Amino acid sequence: PTGFAMQSFFIAVGLVIASILPWLFAQLGVSNTAAAGEVPDSVRYAFYLLGGGLLLAVLWTVFSTREYPPEQLQHFDDAHDEPETPIAPAGPKLLGIVATLVGAAGVMAVWRLALDRNLYILTVGLVVFGLSMLWLSWRGRRGMFTQVMADMYAMPATMRQLALVQFFSWFALFAMWIYTTAAVTQHHYDSTDPGSAAFNEGANWVGVLFAWYNVFAVLAALLIPTLVRRFGMRWTHLGNLWAGGAGLISILLIDDPYWLIASMIGVGFAWASILSLPYALLADALPARKMGLYMGIFNFFIVIPQLVAASVLGFVLRTAFNADPIYALVIGGASLILAGLLSLRVRVATQ
Repeated sequence: PTGFAMQSFFIAVGLVIASILPWLFAQLGVSNTAAAGEVPDSVRYAFYLLGGGLLLAVLWTVFSTREYPPEQLQHFDDAHDEPETPIAPAGPKLLGIVATLVGAAGVMAVWRLALDRNLYILTVGLVVFGLSMLWLSWRGRRGMFTQVMADMYAMPATMRQLALVQFFSWFALFAMWIYTTAAVTQHHYDSTDPGSAAFNEGANWVGVLFAWYNVFAVLAALLIPTLVRRFGMRWTHLGNLWAGGAGLISILLIDDPYWLIASMIGVGFAWASILSLPYALLADALPARKMGLYMGIFNFFIVIPQLVAASVLGFVLRTAFNADPIYALVIGGASLILAGLLSLRVRVATQ
């Protein structure tokens, strides 16, 4: 897991630098104000610099990193490379029919009951998934698309277990990224008016808090390898996710916004862990010849919870919590706690 922990380290360092760049440009005399509807020069220059850095980093990786062919990887593959078994058409067909019918019923319900239109993201997504499974049941593994869908349907057990962990982990992160500004400005600064001084003070403080959780993630990335050696990957991941869950829930309970920095300690540990330990657990369980494909499919479970969060969170807040955004963070904290529990179900590969 050390390599993946270093990935968390450098991601967090990059995010800290990105967070302070507009401020740094302002200190160098670049304007940090702009007319309504325009972006300040300090922010634009930060985007230019970081965009150029991203392009250079990608080019450096492409031209300097050696990529081993599957045949060579096979020689030092620790995972059990089981032969690819045909998928019986009945399985994807049944799943496709159920998903399509449920999704179509959901689309009709949203339309007839005039529910939140964001729910179409979830319901239409179910229809698309169902139709994809039906296509797989008809075509089999012929073609790139059906091959990807077949491998997603027949994911290894460890990957299937980790997919649930990732789903609830990233659901919590998206809840935090979407709603923290609204939650802190309303709950701690008593403002919902984006034009007010109190709202802008709270929004600026959220930017500081996000920088702090990345600072704590840097420290966590350095500690994670030691924690893994002492407690194992699953228990370490559970502890980090629970710390993050407690951090998000504590935002509701803490009155002084300055003490929210303490909440960011747990969030930082969870962030560093989410970026490293699931991938370390997965890499130990995948056959080398399909490592790239399965890693790509695994990243579906970063995107899918984002779509679900965008689809349902606003609806849930309006119907159950009087549209109070602070409870989106509580839901996110509970989601991290659930993800931690699910991490104990993950099968660890024997070496």
